[in-house]
Amino acid sequence: MSAQGLFPPSRSRLPRIVRSLLQWYKKHGRDLPWRHTEDPYVILLSEVMLQQTQVDRVVRKLPQFHRRFPSLATLARARRADVIRAWNGLGYNTRAVRLHQLAQSVCRNGRGQLPRSPDELRSLPGIGQYTAHAIAAFAHGEAVAVVDTNVERVLKRLFSREGRAMEAWRLAQLVLPRRSAYAWNQALMDLGATVCTARNPGCARCPLERHCPSAHRVLHGPAIRRPEPSRDGIPNRIYRGRIVQALRALDGRRSLELHRLGAAIKRPFLAGDRRWLEDLLSRLERDDLVRLRKRNRTLYVSLPR
Repeated sequence: MSAQGLFPPSRSRLPRIVRSLLQWYKKHGRDLPWRHTEDPYVILLSEVMLQQTQVDRVVRKLPQFHRRFPSLATLARARRADVIRAWNGLGYNTRAVRLHQLAQSVCRNGRGQLPRSPDELRSLPGIGQYTAHAIAAFAHGEAVAVVDTNVERVLKRLFSREGRAMEAWRLAQLVLPRRSAYAWNQALMDLGATVCTARNPGCARCPLERHCPSAHRVLHGPAIRRPEPSRDGIPNRIYRGRIVQALRALDGRRSLELHRLGAAIKRPFLAGDRRWLEDLLSRLERDDLVRLRKRNRTLYVSLPR
């Protein structure tokens, strides 16, 4: 989303916006399990899972994963294959690999404790600006803005016609009420997720309707889909998920021969598909999601150890 069109609010307007949104959140905020804890590890797990997975699925999967790996130390000691297996149902399996790498890094260099500040958190593997700020804000009570896609959308619509243009993160920090930072960040997320949605926003039931210059003026253009690499009309990312899922189903350290794996993820699996599958597997190996070994000129595939 472009940063153009985001503007700082007037001093007289902002207090009314803050008050209206916090009152709405007190009544309508989602009751999510990770909002009942300040455990940095649990909040880390929830934020990584939520990046590309629906909330209701994370609500179900987070307790299971946490029981399997109750601390950063247990996660760091686990085999990579076991972490990938436990990630089953959450999609985008590279997140499991990055999470495992992060746990190993923290336990090796940080005495098993996640740091407090966003800058220190961003130095960890796989932690970007959003996740670093989310952990600092929700686990450690730091008065820092947390900007995901939903929050940026709300800010863009709410502050689109005032003053001097400003980058979204800078604007979010400017309007952050320091004494209510936690509730404000969560309220913006909930508003963007449930009311001020990308398509068909519910302006009539929005607590900020009378404060928002974009209310009832949001255009609903068709969703733009970018073409992505595919095979026989199915995106490669789907095949990647099928590969990991087929390997999850194996017992222990077993592996699958290339052709059997191909037949398990694509029907029909033809001779011309072999090179395509080898390229997919090479990328998965670079992402540390699979292990490739050749025996007697035959390629075998397993989860990493």
